[in-house]
Order: sequence, then structure tokens, then C-alpha cells
Amino acid sequence: MKNALTGKKKAGILSRLARNQSGLALTEFAYALPIFTGLGMYGLETANLTLTSLRVSQAALNLSDNASRMGQAVVNTTSRTVFESDVNQVMTGLNLQTGDIGILQRGRVILSSLERNADDGQWIHWQRCKGLANYQSAYGVEGVGATGTAFPGMGETGNEVTATSGTGVMYVEIVYEHEPLFGDLFYQNKIIRHEAVFNIRDNRNLTAGVDDDGDPSATCNLYTDI
Repeated sequence: MKNALTGKKKAGILSRLARNQSGLALTEFAYALPIFTGLGMYGLETANLTLTSLRVSQAALNLSDNASRMGQAVVNTTSRTVFESDVNQVMTGLNLQTGDIGILQRGRVILSSLERNADDGQWIHWQRCKGLANYQSAYGVEGVGATGTAFPGMGETGNEVTATSGTGVMYVEIVYEHEPLFGDLFYQNKIIRHEAVFNIRDNRNLTAGVDDDGDPSATCNLYTDI
């Protein structure tokens, strides 16, 4: 008799347990939590990558714009001359603008003066660089295209940017090694590259290139972030 009552009691408990749905939502939440957590982390990572890419793009635009305006008036000339200190100042401005993402610490900034040569072709008259990362210009080093007309200009193949006679173009390339928030979980270390172009705004002494005024020259054989 006792065993029968015990058996019925156990059966009743199991039956009530089978009908009980009070923990169903918690169970579903436990299954869904890793999925939603992963989606949230992926969203944060994507947003961070997009924002960083936008900041690098804006930095390239600002540097090209500032470089198009640089130069100092020199006695007995009507054209502004660019000095090494002018280049260093615009590079310093870039570093201040993007200090929290460390463009000069994690990337490379390349500023080129695209002009016309004596043969009416395109050439890179001078080029200055900053940054610790080991990258070179995608279009050539200083002096490329100095003679002849074989050098097409800088930019996308078939749609190159060219300088017109008597003026020049400030062409900026920035290569940045983006560091993801969650390591390589969603994105492996991604290389962000942006370019920007501005025509020289003022009448500039193109013959002089970048004149020496005692400031260090940020030539592209150096890898510094200062």
C-alpha cells in the first residue's frame, strides 16, 4: 500500500513538472544569449571599423587641404615658397587631429606634390612622409616622371589625377593598420587606406620644391611619428 502511494506521488510530481512552463523563457534566453551577444559584439566591431575608416578619410582630406594652402611669402617674389617647417606643421596638425587612433604610430602618411615637368608630362616633384609603418606610395617615389610623358599621374588606373600647367596638386595617401576591439574574432587586423587630392590654392614657387629652413626634412626613407 505504501509503495503504491509513493509511486502515485512520484507520478504526480513528474506530471506537474512536465506541465510546468514557468522556466521556459529562462531556458530560451539561455540558448539565445550567446547568439545575441555575438551579434552585439559584431555590431560594435563593425561600427568601430566604420568610424575609424571615416576618421582616416577625414584626416587625408584635411591634410591635403592644409598642404594646398601652405607656403610663405619671400622678399622680392610674388610666389609663396614651401619650407620644411611648413610640411612639418601640417603633419603635426594631422597628428593632433587623430592622436587617439594613432595614425602616425600605426600607419604611414605620404604627401606628394604632383606637377608638370618640362616635357609637359606628370611627375612627383617632391614627397614627404611620416609614420612608423613600412608603406610606400602606390604611385612612385619622389622624382618619378621627371622627364618624358610616360608617367600618367596619380590615382586609379585609367582615371588618374593630373596637374595643370603652372600649378600643382597635393596628393595624400594614408595607410593605417586598424586594431579590432575583439582581436581577430570578427575581423583580422585590417588595413585602411584613403587618399585625398587638392589643387594648390595660392601662387606657389614650384621651382624651389621644399626649401630648407633648418627644420628636419620628413623624407620618405625615415620612419618617425614626431
